Amino acid sequence: MRLTASAGASSLRPQVAAQVAAKQAMRRAALRDCGQRCVYCAARLDHRTATLDHVVPLARGGAHDPGNLVTACGPCNRLKCDMLPFDFFARHPWAGSNFVRYARSVHRALKRGARRAVSLAFARADLMAA
Repeated sequence: MRLTASAGASSLRPQVAAQVAAKQAMRRAALRDCGQRCVYCAARLDHRTATLDHVVPLARGGAHDPGNLVTACGPCNRLKCDMLPFDFFARHPWAGSNFVRYARSVHRALKRGARRAVSLAFARADLMAA
């Protein structure tokens, strides 16, 4: 029985190694595409501090593809959690402004939604200040 379990584990190792390599490649590509910055707060990132964020969270139907992946620092990734981008940018317009600037490889519709959320948030703030 030990041989079977051991053989099964060793056959999984190449698959796991391939998955890890693919995730690292995605992270490197996202880091490059985002200018080595957190797309929400614009903090400088490197391969140790960058986390991958799904702009539209997987829990909300988002895809695990390059057009939905950006780099974020840990605190911003936790702040966004599983919020949809429009809701997050409406609450934190500064994050939406940075997103429009640094998230170069995301789907156009996500950027359009970010611009709209930021505009509405700033308009709402102006109305409340008046």
